[in-house]
Amino acid sequence: MKFIADLHIHSKYSRATAKNLDIENLYLWAQYKGIHVVGTGDFVHPKWFKELEEKLEPAESGLFKLKDKFAKPIDAQIPKSCRGQVRFLLTVEISNIYKRHDKVRKVHNLIFSPSLKAAQKIQTKLGAIGNISSDGRPILGLDSYDLLAITLEADPKNLFVPAHIWTPWFSALGSMGGFDSMEDAFGDLTKHIFAVETGLSSDPPMNWRLKQLDDFILISNSDAHSPAKLGREANIFDTQFTYDGIYKALADKNDKGLVSTLEFFPEEGKYHYDGHRSCQVRWHPKETIKHKGICSACGKPVTVGVMARVETLADRAEGSKSKRWRPYQNIVALPSLIAEAKDMGTASNAVQTAYMNILSKLGDEFYILLDCPLNDIKEAAGDVLAEGINRMRQGKVEIAAGYDGEFGTIKIFESGEREHIEKQLALF
Repeated sequence: MKFIADLHIHSKYSRATAKNLDIENLYLWAQYKGIHVVGTGDFVHPKWFKELEEKLEPAESGLFKLKDKFAKPIDAQIPKSCRGQVRFLLTVEISNIYKRHDKVRKVHNLIFSPSLKAAQKIQTKLGAIGNISSDGRPILGLDSYDLLAITLEADPKNLFVPAHIWTPWFSALGSMGGFDSMEDAFGDLTKHIFAVETGLSSDPPMNWRLKQLDDFILISNSDAHSPAKLGREANIFDTQFTYDGIYKALADKNDKGLVSTLEFFPEEGKYHYDGHRSCQVRWHPKETIKHKGICSACGKPVTVGVMARVETLADRAEGSKSKRWRPYQNIVALPSLIAEAKDMGTASNAVQTAYMNILSKLGDEFYILLDCPLNDIKEAAGDVLAEGINRMRQGKVEIAAGYDGEFGTIKIFESGEREHIEKQLALF
């Protein structure tokens, strides 16, 4: 069975997340987006875990569904064109901050669990180590190696995935708090890691340049902090619609169940280039080298981004592929494309209204972005949006790259282009 999964998200109990980031809204927005399996996020948080127990029930093996009494009122809000099956998979992200090799390490790691029992074992163990109640993504003074050991001890079918592995401040290979190799971070337990998450600021070709990543399959997820951000990145599987099907697709090097990933344009990620956000200094790595890593505005070291970090650790030329490579497609969120077509802000009422209108006419967001015929999009939403989606599919976008926590900005149309396209339409 072919399905789309977004396995790294958060709940309303994580810091800097939306107040409406609950199970009901995840269920709602998964259908708007066309996502079939959604990570629960935050399962070690006691209040969130209680909500998961209250609102979810077992479905296919290792997956959960929203109970009917919670699902039915939401189903009425969803356009018929978008209605689909949504399942939940138990997930959590842990922030590990610890000292190793005389350096403070800051690494974020994901855990996927096949049952509430397995998840609760991890929750109990981590609750005895640190505070798991103040943040849905708990910050623990626990070595990543030890977290991996706890994960495997709780249930051998748990999956452990180093999160957004290139993010400068909080990742396994990040420039500020990471290591130079997975083996440095996880030692003899590295063999129990089957997948790594690319993060928004890198794409598969960047990761393929490292031989040390050859044994890992690359996955991509949204790391959503609000329901509307679901599906910024995602994974396309074609396998058994169960936890075991997903597990096998990641763990078995001969399994082709993970068929492709959906990716941000990496330049859009907020740590692609180097720089200082407070100084508005945005540098390509060549500029960083030219300035010896020192900000020209404040005289302090700049934050070294993902592009430079990959170049530092790469041992292959650009264009190489790893042994477990998969196809991928760069995408831009549909509201952003509508905003570009209308030359308005993404949060404007006009864009939000147009978004819901096109969903009701054509179907879920991923169908529109990836598969919907352009003529159907023209008929439903006009030539300008259709052309914007066509350009996205071909990778014809301009991006001012993200840096030091600032997202990149995408530009699809030049000044006057929208009017030109509309005039052409009027002539015909």
